[in-house]
Amino acid sequence: MSTATIYLDGLSVLGPGMADWNAAAACLRGEQPFAVADVSLPPVTALPATERRRVGVAVKLAMATGFAAVEAAGADAALLANVFCSTGGDCDNCHNLLDVLASDQRLVSPTRFHNSVHNAPAGYWGIATGCTAASTSLCAYDATFAAGLLETVTQVQADGGSGLLVAFDTAYPQPLYAQRPIPYPMGVGMVLSARRSDHSSAALQLSLCNEAASTMADATLEQLRQTIPAARSLPLLQLLAQGGAGRVVLDYLDDCRLAVTVQA
Repeated sequence: MSTATIYLDGLSVLGPGMADWNAAAACLRGEQPFAVADVSLPPVTALPATERRRVGVAVKLAMATGFAAVEAAGADAALLANVFCSTGGDCDNCHNLLDVLASDQRLVSPTRFHNSVHNAPAGYWGIATGCTAASTSLCAYDATFAAGLLETVTQVQADGGSGLLVAFDTAYPQPLYAQRPIPYPMGVGMVLSARRSDHSSAALQLSLCNEAASTMADATLEQLRQTIPAARSLPLLQLLAQGGAGRVVLDYLDDCRLAVTVQA
């Protein structure tokens, strides 16, 4: 199976040591040494003040990632079908809910409850942008990035337009961290289109394969790739940063992977 050619119009990255796509690309090209640093999340100014007070790390991360990708594509966020994918959603919120349920009071905050829904970031995106296009929220454990990319490409192929992918992960506090050790929040955003435009920086074609997943030569980047599901995108991001043609294989399911062929 292989998809038709899809065009990358906008790209964003926000993660440890990667404040934006330009900073990430410089490290991925080897122009700057990569060093892990805390992730700084901007306020979600596109949301009304009431909603802004309610959101946590997951929504802030997803919003920052999505808006940066849309801006890079010169697109209208209100018109883009979107796919939000995350392996665990708001992990800090999950921890707090479980902490309350394990207490004597067991009184769950309505705000905590509605932020526990997996499509909360997509809902806030609709509020912030006024977007009424199709929206999908999904998770697939360590396969989440590949699943989200495949879903976005499928939607773009089906309707012949453009779509936004926002892949994001947050970190669990202890004791959940011991069972699901995601060390840092990270987001990757892509605006993909069925047609080439002035903003298109690369052409992508996806196919399923049985080859081993591509890895990162840098040990620190490889550690991130293995521990943050959204960072499974790093081999593809490195190829895109280099600006040439090539092919990478991304982790997907136990018995198959997702190959991405890139042309300039």
